[in-house]
Amino acid sequence: MGKLSKLPPIISIFCIFFFIYHIIITVSSSTPPRYIAVEDITLDCGSETSGKSKGMDGRYWSGDFQSKFFPKEEHNLKSVTSQTPEESTAIKAPYTTARASYSQFTYVFPLTVGPKFVRLHFYPASYSGFQESQDNFTVKAGSFTLLRHFSTSNQGDTVQKKIVKEFCICVDEINKKLNITFVPFSDTTSSNFYAFINGIEIVSMPKDLYYSPEGQTQSEKIPSYVGESLRFYINYNMALQMDFRLNVGGSLILPAEDTGFFREWSEDINYFVHESYFNGESVVLHYPSLMPNYSKIENYTAPDYVYRSARTGYQSLLWELPVDSGFNYLVRLHFCEIDLNISHSSQSSLRIDIDYKSAEDDADVIWWAGNRDTPIYKDYVVRLSKEEKVEDNNKFLPIHIYSYDDYSPILNGVEVFKLINPEGPEHNLARPSPASSANDPKTNKTIFLAIGSLGFLVVLTSLSYMVQLMKFTCWRDPYRGMSQRAKALSLPEEPCRHFSLNEIRTATNNFHKELIIGQGGFGNVYKGLLDEGTLTVAIKRLNPDSQQGTREFKTEIKMLSQLRHVHLVSLIGYCIDEGEMILVYDYMRNGTLSARLFDTNNDPLTWKQRLEICLGAARGLHYLHTGMKNPIIHRDVKTTNILLDEKWVPKVSDFGLSKMGLNNTAVSTLVKGTWGYLDPDYARRQQLTDKSDVYSFGVVMFEVLCGRKALNTKLEHEQWHLANWARKCIEKGTIDQIIDPYLKGKIAPECFKVYVEVAESCVRDQGIQRPKMNDVMEKLEFAFELQQNADAAQEEINPSGVISYQDVLSFHVVEPVLESDSCIELTTSNSELTNPSLDSDGITSTV
Repeated sequence: MGKLSKLPPIISIFCIFFFIYHIIITVSSSTPPRYIAVEDITLDCGSETSGKSKGMDGRYWSGDFQSKFFPKEEHNLKSVTSQTPEESTAIKAPYTTARASYSQFTYVFPLTVGPKFVRLHFYPASYSGFQESQDNFTVKAGSFTLLRHFSTSNQGDTVQKKIVKEFCICVDEINKKLNITFVPFSDTTSSNFYAFINGIEIVSMPKDLYYSPEGQTQSEKIPSYVGESLRFYINYNMALQMDFRLNVGGSLILPAEDTGFFREWSEDINYFVHESYFNGESVVLHYPSLMPNYSKIENYTAPDYVYRSARTGYQSLLWELPVDSGFNYLVRLHFCEIDLNISHSSQSSLRIDIDYKSAEDDADVIWWAGNRDTPIYKDYVVRLSKEEKVEDNNKFLPIHIYSYDDYSPILNGVEVFKLINPEGPEHNLARPSPASSANDPKTNKTIFLAIGSLGFLVVLTSLSYMVQLMKFTCWRDPYRGMSQRAKALSLPEEPCRHFSLNEIRTATNNFHKELIIGQGGFGNVYKGLLDEGTLTVAIKRLNPDSQQGTREFKTEIKMLSQLRHVHLVSLIGYCIDEGEMILVYDYMRNGTLSARLFDTNNDPLTWKQRLEICLGAARGLHYLHTGMKNPIIHRDVKTTNILLDEKWVPKVSDFGLSKMGLNNTAVSTLVKGTWGYLDPDYARRQQLTDKSDVYSFGVVMFEVLCGRKALNTKLEHEQWHLANWARKCIEKGTIDQIIDPYLKGKIAPECFKVYVEVAESCVRDQGIQRPKMNDVMEKLEFAFELQQNADAAQEEINPSGVISYQDVLSFHVVEPVLESDSCIELTTSNSELTNPSLDSDGITSTV
């Protein structure tokens, strides 16, 4: 302090403060155990050491020889010591010794009741007495088969050759012990198979760290079942096998740096897919001094290191994890918003797909957590059905997080567990148990305390009278008495019918799960009966956790209250009682165009049906673009947003992302839309025009023609994006090879030419090269007319026969100049066709 005392006072104070600050940061950067385990067993198998040996993880391991855990059921049991490997770094316990045998042997661990981490440590080596044999064995723990026909020789490359298999297993109240049995493979032709183990580790954990048993009162801890409208209980009669635990964007976290469970967190770099749809580079965020705010989850859920780093990128992040098919998997995603550019909810919205299924359509990290720097995790269960044609049942589990806002998606950590039932792997595709609404805190969050005082009853009676009086005198104001959250929407006054919550509950049988007909980021959609069962409707109920849904609710009412068209879905009314936000629409009996195209349980749509559906949707979009003073841009045109009524009349739906445009002028706005349908010109420049809807509609036209989804990452990379792939096929003259096989021979060549011409022009890269929706509509009308004329000619030639057309052999496109029409040359097997002139008198009215 002598030198420091000679400095000016202000500088001295600053230096002292700086010194203290770094001491605090250094101390806070360490991760002392936050959970003290009741059991913390580290057994060095095969070791005859009476004391304890310090292991590679810094902990001390006890030898099993003559210990209370010494196997009791061994036959010809032989303990061996491995040789120090040739690597420069010498190995330590538990990998210096192994217990190995040609016969079955069992360890018995008396334990307290509850879930435990069970880690089995293996080190592949040539053990004395077993050099001429092969390790191949099964490991059982109680009623679970943990490893079947396990051999260290087929485990691939591992760090320093060590292999650790981690499981979560519950010890029940009856046995209060855990038996771990090693069974060598039995072969009548050979006895050269043995089992071995280097170390066994057992660590206690909290009951709800990974388990969410039936009866769980906190519904947010019950995993969502990806692709279905159910929750999945992870009961104590299941075992979990840890397949991946990744510190996303960060470095390796050693067991000693965990929160008391001695988990190892690996780097994610080997599983992260760098390519994205927009060719954006990923960015790693790292804030070593961050002190996470554990107000939403327990501070032992993951180490601070997990939440101090993250991976982000321009709109898309993708990981591919190798897994086994034929199992249910628990996927835990860890989030903590640490991007300094993100400060409040709605800036951090993202979408999550797991195994190509939507897990979250409208997620918001800050909305979930309540603030920045606040860790949160979300659990999902995904079913990976067994694929007969896949060798060894191996596949990749894709985890895809993306966004179309300016916000870049973020992820801090991933954990993936295989779920194992007591019956064995063949029973592991258990169906989820529906979460009881009685245990849902959202349905039980209001608990009335019976006070029983006369004064309370008087006040309650007075309030009831006042409420009824207000309803009578202010019945014209549907927002009177509603929550502040709903008031903030400032909805237009009485745009359509206002339903009471009781009416909606009656219509949906109190939101019965069997009446759910759809799901999305907004919430569930129910089939309902109104007006004493005389009116069938679709009822969309806002998920209270959906931040973006509140904005879409307002936009939907505002837009649909102004629009009326035969090809736009009709909004009947809404409900905003008791903080609920519910929209009521006409019921579309035949569902979505997407379901009719891709659901194999449905009969295929005929070509003429598909043409009429595209034509109707084009008319609806044309009305949006021209029917009002300023154009309305839908921004989310896709097959799931085209609904079909009982007569197959198409209706464009879902106006939550719609935007009022300006005539002949682009609107600067945040990029929103759906992956695969998004206009690349809009994505690049953030300049929205009606040509963005034209692009999306062109993608829909190719889906209709090809029977392929707009985006399918299961295909080869160049075929992922349908619009890009279709244009390449047109350039190569092979477009006829990718159309829906059901349509082969059923499309008149002249109709095919016009249809593909307009579809290709819609998905051109630059908006200025695309046609207006009016042009699209007119050309589809012409294509439909050509198909009808060709069919009529075929029927005259062969009245009793099946109509059939020869396949198109080649198809070429010549790039247009800006707004000019594209020029397409079509060659068929019998003649060269030209584009007939269009008679304007035959154009159908769009009104």
